[in-house]
Amino acid sequence: MAITTAASRLGVSAFKDFEPVELRPNWTKTEAQAAINIVYRQVLGNDYIMQSERLTATESLLNNGSITVRDFVRAVAKSELYKKKFLYDNFQTRVIELNFKHLLGRAPYDEAEVIYHLDLYQNQGFEADIDSYIDSDEYTRNFGDNIVPYYRGFATQTQQKTVGFTRMFQLYRGYANSDRSQVAGKPSRLAKELATNNASAVVAPSGSTGGWAYQESERNVTPERAFRTSNRDSRIYRIEIAGINQPGYPKVRRSSRALLVPYEQLTPTLQKINKMGGKIASITLAA
Repeated sequence: MAITTAASRLGVSAFKDFEPVELRPNWTKTEAQAAINIVYRQVLGNDYIMQSERLTATESLLNNGSITVRDFVRAVAKSELYKKKFLYDNFQTRVIELNFKHLLGRAPYDEAEVIYHLDLYQNQGFEADIDSYIDSDEYTRNFGDNIVPYYRGFATQTQQKTVGFTRMFQLYRGYANSDRSQVAGKPSRLAKELATNNASAVVAPSGSTGGWAYQESERNVTPERAFRTSNRDSRIYRIEIAGINQPGYPKVRRSSRALLVPYEQLTPTLQKINKMGGKIASITLAA
């Protein structure tokens, strides 16, 4: 699908020649298993899934043709696994953003869509809200019963608002990233733009450019003063880190963070990062 001539610079080259995955008539078990794996990747936001977490009974139903791809998507989105990853510890507006991304492959277009799903969740519950995405005309029109949902928000197509293209970049942070390991944390990415009906800035995903793409802090507050020390060099340095192997996470997981440290703590901080297996993305003067 056509995206933009700047696809490589914006980190969306993977979608340039993307073909939707569909279980067509007379599909094989190998094709069904491939579709199952892609459903997990799409609906779980590219997050790591252990073998023990897989919905093996529901997988078997799809493998023997008892349910459709749409049914399997619904089962994953309603599962306790999905709730643990995206519902329980997230702001509700963030949950809705992720539901749009995971199930419809796009970002919310306006605040009215978010309010609708907030109201549905409050009055009828989480499962009814999930059904509203999967049973919608939009889902049927784009995916039907047998196509695995995909990120169609990057493509120019009918009944797709232009503002959805820019907003997708706030939700999608790169193929090597997952929706639970983003530097911006758990708050909503689009609340401000949706409330003011403004388009989001296009911010390239992490790793798609020479450095790290800027993301606002989790609290969205810019410090008014910098730390100072009595040392002759009282400047503050900003260290951007990638790839720290945190306990309990698989080695393939990629995380990123930024630290502000005074000059006198620069060397010991770098040594500590190296011991943790981290890589220095950049060191810049912050103050």
